[in-house]
This record gives sequence, structure tokens and C-alpha cells, in this order.
Amino acid sequence: MSGHNKWSTIKHKKGAADAKRGQLFTKLIKEITLAARLGGGDIGGNPRLRQAIQTAKQNSMPSENIERAIKKGTGELEGAAIEEISYEGYGPAGIAVIIETTTDNRNRTTAEIRHILSRNGGAMGEHGCVSWGFDRKGVIYLDASKYNEDDIMTMGLEIEGFDDVETQGEDLLVYTDMTALYSVREELVKNGVEPKDAKLEMIPQQKKLLTGKEAEQALRLVEKLEENDDVQTVYSNFDIDDAEMEKLMEG
Repeated sequence: MSGHNKWSTIKHKKGAADAKRGQLFTKLIKEITLAARLGGGDIGGNPRLRQAIQTAKQNSMPSENIERAIKKGTGELEGAAIEEISYEGYGPAGIAVIIETTTDNRNRTTAEIRHILSRNGGAMGEHGCVSWGFDRKGVIYLDASKYNEDDIMTMGLEIEGFDDVETQGEDLLVYTDMTALYSVREELVKNGVEPKDAKLEMIPQQKKLLTGKEAEQALRLVEKLEENDDVQTVYSNFDIDDAEMEKLMEG
């Protein structure tokens, strides 16, 4: 594992992938609005917006919702200003946690994140307290049933910024240099590959293996954080082996 969030596999197998549909739409709308505000409403010149729209469409978001979110981002429609805020802290067993949010109310979000951490065996930390142990990389998600590592690796050797590829469950993950995420994605598309998603992620440099109660507590913390409407992504440096995962899924 190169750092992908293993708890997402557990959630998927439990039938609770990503969150409720309405909550997912809320998070996607915020990403579209923010992408449009930062890079403009033209998807041709704004790869982050283009990817956000594609993800929204893959999740059956109505076109009118997407258009409204873009217009709020560009200022054509009135709406609260949305900003990105990252929080860092610690969880059960001292694991490192990074929480990326998009919010229209910094004070509310900070208070809620602090509360979730403290109620689930964690604590808020100073900015930079754990991020030094992570590398920011681009991650492109492919359908592992349609593509294999060897073919994608061969293709990637000819693409500048392509780092590595690995299979994880139902996904094939392509890792890129953080500055080359969208250019690598476009090159894959030109070669007939259809990505499911593409985004920047924080990949831990080292993992902490958890078992038993500590593993359960860590998963519960991540789940509670991801239930918050302002939270876009949670990263951590814990790992759980396959046998332990099976126990958790049976529980």
C-alpha cells in the first residue's frame, strides 16, 4: 500500500460508501464552487473544475446543480464565500491525522473538527505538526477490472510526471508528481484510458499498524470526521492488515 485510505475499502464493503447521497452532493457542490472561484468557470482552462464536474456527473448530480455551483464560484450568482482550510492533529494510538475542509464559516468548522477529535480519542495540533510525515502526490483512480498494472506502467514510462501504479481492491491507483496530476490524466485519456477520479492526496511516508480496539477507534474517528459536511478528505498514517479488516467487517 502506498498510502491510499484503506478504511474506504471497509466502508464500501459495509455498504456505506462515501456517505449519504445528499451529503455527497453538498461536498461536490463545494468543490465545484471553489474550483470555479480559484480557476474560473471555463473547464477548458481549469482542470480542477473539469475533474470536479466529471465526478459530480458520475454521481448523477443534476446539470442545473452543477451550473449553479459554477456561477456561485464565478460570482454570477450570490453565495457565501467558500475557502479551503486544513487541520492537523492526532488520533487514537498517536496516529497522525490531516483533515481537509471547504467551508463558508471558519469558526464553526474549527469548533466542530476540534469537538470530533476530542470525542474520539484525538486532539487538534498546530499547523505542520504531522504534515511533515506526508508527501502530496497526484492520484488517478482507474477501474482495476478494465486495466492492469503492467499495461498502465508501460504507458506511464512515456508520460512526464508519472510516478507509480498499484492495484488496491477494485481500483488501480496511478501516482503522479503533485504538479503533473492533470497533465498525466490527460495523457492517459489520449491513450484510451478512462479515469474514475483524479485528485491530490497526502501520502504517509511511514505507516503505523493498528489492531484490535485501536484499529476500531481509528476507523470510528475517520468515519465521524467524514460525516461532517465541511470535511472533504481525511488522511492518516495508520494501516490495518487484511485479517484485522475481516474481523472489523464481521463486527
